[in-house]
Amino acid sequence: MILVDILLATFVGGVLSVLLAATLALTWLPRFADRMVAFAVGVMLTFAFTRMLPEAIELGVPADQVGQITLAGIIVFFLLEKAALWRHSHGNVPVQCDNPTHHHAHAHHKSRTLLIVLGDGLHNFVDGILVAAAFLADPHLGWATLGAVLAHELPQEIGDFMVLLSTGMSKRRALLLNALSGATMILGGLLGYFALANLQAAVPYVLVVAASSFIYIAIADLVPELHHHRRFKDSVGQLLLMLAGVVIVYLITGLGPHDHG
Repeated sequence: MILVDILLATFVGGVLSVLLAATLALTWLPRFADRMVAFAVGVMLTFAFTRMLPEAIELGVPADQVGQITLAGIIVFFLLEKAALWRHSHGNVPVQCDNPTHHHAHAHHKSRTLLIVLGDGLHNFVDGILVAAAFLADPHLGWATLGAVLAHELPQEIGDFMVLLSTGMSKRRALLLNALSGATMILGGLLGYFALANLQAAVPYVLVVAASSFIYIAIADLVPELHHHRRFKDSVGQLLLMLAGVVIVYLITGLGPHDHG
């Protein structure tokens, strides 16, 4: 039955891929979590600019609208982060705070976590819709599409883990949050099966919003953190890790346009 195939494929792509990424990211990489933030920047920006935004244009969104939606998305995510920081500062601040700097850093990490989970969840949701569309066209195409999804999910999930771990989050909590955002692929698959005709028009726009979240997180949250390490040696290492993230995405997803079918 096609629905069973879709549920199985989206579970593998959304949840088991997280477990595979965790095996790679949570074994020996945590000790390098701070340094691997630069790698995550390379992965996120490469996905946003060379995969997600071009794909939205290929799916029919005019280039000027892609730019406008991306700009609007960045502004919205800025406001969301401001709201999260304000809420944490005014709703959960103890009367006496011995270390205001530590408190501010904790609030910033919470807002970053929110944006990571939100952006990754949107991207996985779109992938679920696209997997469902492929299965409805041809089951063989559906499984091939799952392979493409797994190829681009792994480096992205590893990058997400590195960002979450760099905030001081425990391995178990990082795994849980990534699994929850991955599970949105199952939701996308279900909605794609039952309401594909109504969802297809929205897919490219959701891709643009997800890309804007990746761009915002990388530029507004992660890059400023990299600038805290100002030694020449640190800067060279960050640049190399950033370029490694770019190269990994190209090697795994291929140099051609990312086509979900």
